[in-house]
Amino acid sequence: MSLHGAGMPGAASDDAGARFSKPLPSTATPDRPIAGFNALSAPSTTAMRASSEQFLHHGPSSSRASSASRQARSSAAHSGTEGPGRASDGLDALDKQRERLYGSPRRKRQRIDADRFIPARSGRDLQSGYQLIPPPPRPAPERGRPRSPPRGYRSQKSEEADQTFRELLRTELFEDTVPQTSPRWTPEHERMRTPPRGPDPALPTSLTPSTPQKNLFSYVSPRHQHLVGLSTPRKTPQRAHSLLPDPRLDTYSTTPITYNSQQMLLAPRRQHRTVSKVPFKVLDAPNLAEDFYLNLMDWGSSDVLAVGLGSGVFMYNAQNGKVAKLCTLEDDKVTSVSWIQKGTHIAIGTKKGLVQIWDAQKFKRMRTMTGHTARVGSLAWNAHILSTGSRDRTILHRDVRAPDQWVKQLIGHKQEVCGLKWNCQDGQLASGSNDNTVLVWDKLQDHKPLWTFTEHIAAVKALAWSPHQRGLLASGGGTADRRIIFHDTVRGNVRNDVDTGSQVCNLMWSKNSNELVSTHGYIQNNLVIWKYPSMSRVASLTGHTYRVLYLAMSPDGTQVVTGAGDETLRFWEVFKPKQPVRLLGGSIDLPVIR
Repeated sequence: MSLHGAGMPGAASDDAGARFSKPLPSTATPDRPIAGFNALSAPSTTAMRASSEQFLHHGPSSSRASSASRQARSSAAHSGTEGPGRASDGLDALDKQRERLYGSPRRKRQRIDADRFIPARSGRDLQSGYQLIPPPPRPAPERGRPRSPPRGYRSQKSEEADQTFRELLRTELFEDTVPQTSPRWTPEHERMRTPPRGPDPALPTSLTPSTPQKNLFSYVSPRHQHLVGLSTPRKTPQRAHSLLPDPRLDTYSTTPITYNSQQMLLAPRRQHRTVSKVPFKVLDAPNLAEDFYLNLMDWGSSDVLAVGLGSGVFMYNAQNGKVAKLCTLEDDKVTSVSWIQKGTHIAIGTKKGLVQIWDAQKFKRMRTMTGHTARVGSLAWNAHILSTGSRDRTILHRDVRAPDQWVKQLIGHKQEVCGLKWNCQDGQLASGSNDNTVLVWDKLQDHKPLWTFTEHIAAVKALAWSPHQRGLLASGGGTADRRIIFHDTVRGNVRNDVDTGSQVCNLMWSKNSNELVSTHGYIQNNLVIWKYPSMSRVASLTGHTYRVLYLAMSPDGTQVVTGAGDETLRFWEVFKPKQPVRLLGGSIDLPVIR
């Protein structure tokens, strides 16, 4: 098919007449015109063919084809010589021409709407598929260069809101095909269909719709029953209409969600404890060493905070806010400090491996003990027994009442001992080291460790015994580990662990609630409060710009103080005070049952 010469008036009409004159099969006879088609429609068909040829060629002759179609229309309108039969032949020829080029001429192009996708869930195991959905990803710690202090973790309220939304979405999409795992709500009844297909066994009998008797509108009093021979229906219309509509039916629902979802949303929620995000006091601590393996801060029972700064030890009285200098070491540096449980005596470990005992009330040094050949980075008291851990990989038990320098020596670690904590009730000592191990020693048979835990893959400094559960030990790993692991020292196994996302520097249990607080270094540099055993974050506190290497708790267990390499001490209000038990109008403090 060619459009050359289509610009001449005669050429266009001759080409159209030649095409219409060809004998083509037609459904209409030449003598009878096609309904709705007159003589003027044939030239229009010629113009349509010219337009289609113009669309196919896309060449410079398209303008000439359009002018040829206009001339064909004008000549046909003035002549009017083509008859009905000839017009029908031209229509069939055009249809076949369009069918050869485009396919079926009368078939409309189907419209494809791709803005919605409705999945077919028939024949699929939704229970197994839902279990394979991965949990929400946790923020992966960045390695390499340090970054600016983060904004902190999301609050526990936001996490619970996200979990509630996921449960609601699951319930609405899958209904009862996926088992519910949330213990916060329990649906009383299954979802009902409207209209009900039969008696629902989950509903009471009085609420199950029933078909009334045939004599729905007939009623005969009991004294006239023998006259008519009719009996009173068991369910009269008055009784049937006296039933209140069940609000669980979808017919009476005023919300687009199901009854089970409504019950879940209306269930009572746990009230979240509010924790202040800012410290209530900040103190300067010049020369506070940034060393992960040291323990330079402790809060004594007399409400006095001791801090080792360089070669001196300073005391801060939390009641009156006064600061006093306890001592200054000559040609040595402070590497650890620790208060005795009850009293005013404090132990000081030095870089040269010495241990000094001071009376903080009299500002007097009581004695100096030797035994270590390297720095003493960790101290732990058990009544009058002082245990010291050193870089020389040994642990020494010292009786401060005896004249001997030490009474027992524990050998088990292969690198520096950087963490020591006594469980005074059970008589067990936990030690953490740079060799990534946690050893539990018994005071009766301490020639070898009672338990050895090797789950950590980094140095273990953070150790804490739970005051609420017997034999529960929490330990935290360094930068390569970033986990808090809970050990059962009664059975010698691991209970659970949680990935914190950053280096764990310190751990402490709350004295009044089943919670614990942890301080972190790379890369978060924050303070996190955890709820045990769910290990959900109660709060995340930020403020330090360096690793939070030091942690101490007040005697009443409501406040903690943190120290970091930014040479500041920050005081936080993190836990609630102990609530006394009230009996018969009075109040008593009950001991913890173990």
